[in-house]
Amino acid sequence: MTDLVTFGETMLRLSPPQGTRLETTAEFDVRVGGAESNVAVAGASLGLDSVWLSKLPRSPLGRRVVSELRAHGVRTGVAWDDGDDARLGTYYLEHGGEPRGTNVIYDRADSAVTTVSTEELPLGVLDDATAFHTTGITPALSDAAAETTRAVLERASAAGATTSFDLNYRSKLWSHAEARETLTALFDHVDALFVAKRDAEAVLEREGEAVEVAHGLATDFGFETVVITRGDRGALALHGGEVFEQPVYEADTLDAIGTGDAFVGGFLAKRCAGGDVDAALEWGAATASLKRTISGDLAVVTPTEVERVVAEGEGGISR
Repeated sequence: MTDLVTFGETMLRLSPPQGTRLETTAEFDVRVGGAESNVAVAGASLGLDSVWLSKLPRSPLGRRVVSELRAHGVRTGVAWDDGDDARLGTYYLEHGGEPRGTNVIYDRADSAVTTVSTEELPLGVLDDATAFHTTGITPALSDAAAETTRAVLERASAAGATTSFDLNYRSKLWSHAEARETLTALFDHVDALFVAKRDAEAVLEREGEAVEVAHGLATDFGFETVVITRGDRGALALHGGEVFEQPVYEADTLDAIGTGDAFVGGFLAKRCAGGDVDAALEWGAATASLKRTISGDLAVVTPTEVERVVAEGEGGISR
């Protein structure tokens, strides 16, 4: 039986050395990263049988993605694009401290995944899956990707998997209004919603304290679980009428990219293993803190490390 299936785009990340500008660098550090595959890797690292579904160009770059994910224990279900112009999305990440900040430049237009269809994907893996996860990034890529996201969510839900969705808004892909119209239409097939407080406000137009927002979303869309992340204020979850709060675990930040995906991966790993929501919040927060100490997008961690962070940190609050 498969524990976790994810679906979405994965790209190559190209970064100049720390302190070097993109326009002056002579070399790049090359990594693999994508929200849904990041979650799959975190889950696999924590003991889940994880599968990632997507579409890639049949090229050395596409094979690089598959070999990287498989190296971390993720099974891949890939539709291969044989076209001469098939391409893999890339993004350039320039790390910078204050006041410059970190800059991200995407080069992902017309990547292979923008033409993905359900007929190309091995969706039979959903028939015995415990959980299915995707994000709001994938529907933003193209009409085809949005339709396929809807169809896969519907198929996973019908098969009995617990479906989770991270809103994961990207302003460089679409507007708040476009995201709101497309994503809320998917919510009928979502059991658990993950959303940053800022995105709940800007995209879903939900004002108020996190607990009010969680209750409103659960009532309006019928979510079984709503998890709201609040940056350094930690996370809040609403499940079964009960509210749970979880502070962040302090970490020395080497690379913050992928921290949110690590949180989701840790949360889902605990839930798939039968853990309660409060324990899942602890695992999510601990996995996120560990990820911040690791270069690249991927949370390559162990259950022992997560358990140690939870044991040494402050527990959550149930009320």
